[in-house]
Amino acid sequence: MNPLNPRQDIDVRPIRDDGVPEWTRALNTGFLRPPSVSEAEIADRGGYLVPERTLGAFDGERCVGTFRSFPQEITAVGGAAVRAAAITNVTVTSTHRRRGILTRMMARELAAAEERGDVVATLIAAEYPIYGRYGFGAATTAAEWTVDVPRTGLDPRRAGPEDGGRVDLVDADEVRKTGPELYERFRRAQPGAVDRSERWWRIATGALLLDRVTWTEPFHAVYRGACGEVEGLLSYTVDDRWGDAKQPLQTAKVTDLIAVSPAAERALWRYVCSIDWVTRVRSGWRAPDDLLPHLLPDPRAAAITSQADWLWVRILDVVAALEARTYAATGALVLEVTDGQGAAGGRYRLDALPEGVSCARTTEDAELTLGIAELSELWLGGESAVRLVALGRVREERAGAGPLADALLRTSRRPWCPDIF
Repeated sequence: MNPLNPRQDIDVRPIRDDGVPEWTRALNTGFLRPPSVSEAEIADRGGYLVPERTLGAFDGERCVGTFRSFPQEITAVGGAAVRAAAITNVTVTSTHRRRGILTRMMARELAAAEERGDVVATLIAAEYPIYGRYGFGAATTAAEWTVDVPRTGLDPRRAGPEDGGRVDLVDADEVRKTGPELYERFRRAQPGAVDRSERWWRIATGALLLDRVTWTEPFHAVYRGACGEVEGLLSYTVDDRWGDAKQPLQTAKVTDLIAVSPAAERALWRYVCSIDWVTRVRSGWRAPDDLLPHLLPDPRAAAITSQADWLWVRILDVVAALEARTYAATGALVLEVTDGQGAAGGRYRLDALPEGVSCARTTEDAELTLGIAELSELWLGGESAVRLVALGRVREERAGAGPLADALLRTSRRPWCPDIF
């Protein structure tokens, strides 16, 4: 069979209640988890799956592909909440690769997203090469640091914040009360951040246990400013490891750290790096320009142990996406956008003026030619048009158009999505 011609006997259809067990089995198989499905897992999935947004590919009665989307908001540069179709649970069973199954499911979802009026689609890519061909671009990156606590140079006698604030340990109930409002304040100021559901908070705090075997209850700490208001939240776990000479060698792993003030961010990092017995701190996935290393007297004590692409974005509505964000400079730029998989292609004039932003289709000569994936990478301000020109992925039709695009689009801090979905 020609892999470029999809098999039409594979039936792609929405999943109804009676299809959840078989769909879940295929999902577990695709993610190389034990394929058996428990009643608890079926009940949990049945509670949040939206049938018309949950697709399965069937070869006869057997599900061989899975795909799901859900409504999401993503923060654009400047703080606007933008409608997104969040794509997740994407698998194709290894026996059915190269038959066009993912292409059919993706095309169906992107068309539906455009019909719904979603401005962008988002996903976290397990593998890099897959999603660029559907117009997605890696719009944010993330890094993880491992901190060698004894080398940090922090004063072990230091008791806590010296700015009038304080750090307090809290329980899971308190996190579920204060965390959502704090996170909303955080995400409104963080380009690339996405909204969190009530279910997200229940899973993070153990109120909903999906896997009792691997679950480790985290510790939670909050930073309160001098006025008593919560400005930061830290969640972390600690292992139990000791050296042969009865020396503590514990590692604290940060599972979540959000802050709405630099003081809160500084205080929470210093707190977790000063816990008795903890000799290493793993930061979890953070923004690539996180403050962490340079909060330490010796920044070399924090070594990057992993760095990779994180949130992928696919712009569906160019005008709405470009008008939703703010710009660091004023100017006008004419973009020729190519889109082989959707309707976003065309020529657009972007005007970033003191009185406001406008974007519209135009017949003017293009100054910069780029694919929808490249525009999606630039949208949140984390990538450089000049860099993409040097890579041969963007073409300047007018000299200086790349630097102008950077002046307009780039941000002073990198975009960051703290969540995986």
